[in-house]
Amino acid sequence: MNERHPESQAKMVDVTSKEVTAREATAACSIRMSADTLQVISDGLVDKGDVLEVARLAGIMATKRTPDLIPLCHPIQVTGVEVALTPSDASVDVVATVRTTDRTGVEMEALTAVTVAALTVYDMVKGIERGVTIEDVRLVAKSGGRSGDWTA
Repeated sequence: MNERHPESQAKMVDVTSKEVTAREATAACSIRMSADTLQVISDGLVDKGDVLEVARLAGIMATKRTPDLIPLCHPIQVTGVEVALTPSDASVDVVATVRTTDRTGVEMEALTAVTVAALTVYDMVKGIERGVTIEDVRLVAKSGGRSGDWTA
């Protein structure tokens, strides 16, 4: 029992009575870096390999491991994941969309995908530039379920 708040205990929300529906969530973030580092990535000169492809795969893999990382997150049947990394002037923009047909949504899975993809980019370029930052991690949209559709 929590002594500070005896009425509250950590627990997984019971979704038994929720309807199984098609659900989708999209999350995004940006990885800021110098133009020089971005050029090294674009030219494929990073020693560890193709940064954008490795990060894309890391985001997909992380999606499936979300309940292992977030203690009270439901394990769900992910039916689709798309992770895109797009270089721009001073950043790599990451967008992930996750789909399921289940009793609970996939917002956490989408947020996990973009965050792990961004961490992978950081890991792969930290030897080139230490000042890389991961910014503006956010849910962009969700659909399905009792609360319906939402867009930022």
